[in-house]
Amino acid sequence: MSPVSKTLLISINSSWNIVHFRAGLLNALKGAGYRLISAAPHDDYTPKLEALVQQHIDLPMDNAGTSPFADMMLFIRYVFLLRRTRPAALLSYTVKPNIYGALAARLWGIPVIANVSGLGTAFIRNTWVTCVVKLLYRAAFARVHTVFFQNSEDRDLFIQSRLVVPEKALLLAGSGINLQHFVPSSSTATPQSFVLIARMLWDKGVGEFVEAARRVKASYPDAQFTLVGAMGAKNQSAVAHEVMDSWVAEGIITYRGMMEDVRLVMAQHACVVLPSYREGLSRVLLEASAMGRPIITTDVAGCRQVVTHGKNGLLCRAQDAASLAERMIEFLELSDVQRERMGQESRAKAEAEFDEQRVFEAYLERIRSLS
Repeated sequence: MSPVSKTLLISINSSWNIVHFRAGLLNALKGAGYRLISAAPHDDYTPKLEALVQQHIDLPMDNAGTSPFADMMLFIRYVFLLRRTRPAALLSYTVKPNIYGALAARLWGIPVIANVSGLGTAFIRNTWVTCVVKLLYRAAFARVHTVFFQNSEDRDLFIQSRLVVPEKALLLAGSGINLQHFVPSSSTATPQSFVLIARMLWDKGVGEFVEAARRVKASYPDAQFTLVGAMGAKNQSAVAHEVMDSWVAEGIITYRGMMEDVRLVMAQHACVVLPSYREGLSRVLLEASAMGRPIITTDVAGCRQVVTHGKNGLLCRAQDAASLAERMIEFLELSDVQRERMGQESRAKAEAEFDEQRVFEAYLERIRSLS
């Protein structure tokens, strides 16, 4: 590739997303000699993103909205953005960049490497929005170079629904995990303690976590339950502030808000819990696995891939607080030796399957195949 053709445009639905989940990939791409341009909505993390790339472009985007006018405006912004930057490839993530970025890139003959990092609310709840999103995906992915999926079930769903052809649909270990940054902690976790780290959304199983906590505390009054994550998401599944306040006032859970670095809070708890309804490949579970934490999560796509039931954690039924409570009690009744072994198995699984270097190599191979 010539110096101009070694420019890559990376677009996601928030600067926060790129900084938290793709910083390692950006550094790997720069190390391989690529010039990087990022395009994402402006937020508090934009200055950090600007430090990771050669050029950043603020790209207004209504992430959760369904307004046809707003989406048409986003498509037009991508058309002009791609005409102006003319990258060798567009690397897109999340629904709207994947769809409208790919549609715009087709106009200019720019290859697209898309990443379906999760299906989102549109696929969890089968509504008219689901039908529209599928139609848009089918049009957008008709000419893309590669679509990375983070679990085989999402990939199979897209193939069976004829949203992408099989030869373009590749599997990837999520965003991978930095095994030198997330390491087993020497600190002693508080016994009988559980933590859920996620955006405070009903679809993440926050409600089931709280109800399970109520049930467990009836038999284990010393058990502790902590929620960590941002409130106020522009998402129809967001937990309202007054609901959170009522849970805290009830004395069932402790809410610690959003944390920049979750390693300390993971180390402080005996078990990491994520009762999500569906994931691409849960980043927080990858982090917990790398840190050698036992895990309780739902037996759904994007979660079950990180946990081998009975080995490095336990699986429960989705949207079922009683099932979650049963698994929590099962964990509490394990011996210290059994819990320690679970943690060791988590770390071993992270090392064997989720090293971020594999993700970097997969991206570089697909990018180099463009020339």
